[in-house]
Amino acid sequence: MAELLHNPNNIVKVREELGQVLGNGEQKLEESHISKLPFLRAIVKETLRLHPPAPFLVPRRAENDVEVCGYLVPKNAQILTNVWAMGRDSSVWKIPNEFMPERFLESEIDFKGQDFELIPFGAGRRICAGLSLGFRSIHFVLASLLFEYDWKLPNKVNPEDMDMSEKYGITLHKAHPLQVIPISMHNNIK
Repeated sequence: MAELLHNPNNIVKVREELGQVLGNGEQKLEESHISKLPFLRAIVKETLRLHPPAPFLVPRRAENDVEVCGYLVPKNAQILTNVWAMGRDSSVWKIPNEFMPERFLESEIDFKGQDFELIPFGAGRRICAGLSLGFRSIHFVLASLLFEYDWKLPNKVNPEDMDMSEKYGITLHKAHPLQVIPISMHNNIK
């Protein structure tokens, strides 16, 4: 939500997409609608690229000496995968620090562990066990919030003035929590 409010043109695009799929409040959002919302899915991928749930994947240990990209990784070395840095790698991502969901519209890259450019939940045998639940939940909740409500920043804060800094730890989170005011879009409640 913070990235969308910081980049309000994306809210307009995703609401248009939601309106095309759901009409103007005529249908209730269902899980089956998510596959018909490519821009919403691109927003989720872009958010996970820039803001993975944890900056590092669960540590791994090398079973043997192995050479990776010209570097020797000795047996029993502990390996930390920095997915936060991977999401900002300029050799992989064009304009890596910009929130640009459009980059995923023409791309098959997904975050389910098959595409190593985007692995916020890990890959292989040790991929996050909650990935499938999280995948369904995040799309459904975000679509519901955007379809049912308009969002206003408090105290006349301009979107470009939002503090987007993060606190680093085991997980990532905004340094200053997002505060927004919901305005119902379908019941005329202001």
